[in-house]
Amino acid sequence: MAQNNYYCIYPCINIYEHPSINSKISSQIIYGEKFKVLKKTKNFLKIKTFYDRYYGYIKNKKFINKFNPTHKVKVLKTRIYKSNNFLPFSSEIQILKKKKNYVMFQKNKWIKKKDIYFINKKEKNFSKTFNLFSNCKYKWGGKTFKGIDCSALIQIFYKFNNKFFPRDTIDQIKFKNGIKNKKKYKKGDIIYWKGHVAMCINSKKLIHAYGPEKKVIVMPIKETINRIEKTANLKVRKICKI
Repeated sequence: MAQNNYYCIYPCINIYEHPSINSKISSQIIYGEKFKVLKKTKNFLKIKTFYDRYYGYIKNKKFINKFNPTHKVKVLKTRIYKSNNFLPFSSEIQILKKKKNYVMFQKNKWIKKKDIYFINKKEKNFSKTFNLFSNCKYKWGGKTFKGIDCSALIQIFYKFNNKFFPRDTIDQIKFKNGIKNKKKYKKGDIIYWKGHVAMCINSKKLIHAYGPEKKVIVMPIKETINRIEKTANLKVRKICKI
């Protein structure tokens, strides 16, 4: 039912595996994301996201059900004026008012006009998107400048370009056709291991949100493949094109 559809009006909200803040964070929703409420409890809502059809629990807060986003955030984070907060990359907003170099997207909340694109604008340069997150903290379930995991780093490029892409590596690996082995890697190759993914930014280097380094980092491709095999006993499972 349409009346159960809502939009996130907070910069970022955790999605938990179970209705408890002590539960594991499995993902997040960011400003402007649409979701369906499947079940309500006193403190939590069981939801399904529209973009990637992801299930989980969020804290029961005030949300809106009427929203018509026109623009999206194109920078890693944009400061919200009159607050100490930021909107993360790929947040979708509705412009309510314009004033000089600023736009108002919520009552008394303003961001810089130069930090946004029209919602339908595509970003073909994937390296630009991934490099935005360089040195951001690794965070399981994270999707923003405050912390991001390996699969979200890949997914966010597709989300920004209004294309569906699964949230978790287990589903991403099934979603794309690819090969198991490659001697020479190219820019745009996505490398999958069990539970991990990285993106080749050229024929020698890749970028990934890497748990052992606790951040999004650029590393040599061959060295990384050897390191993951040695430390985690994992071999490359699939190589696809972005």
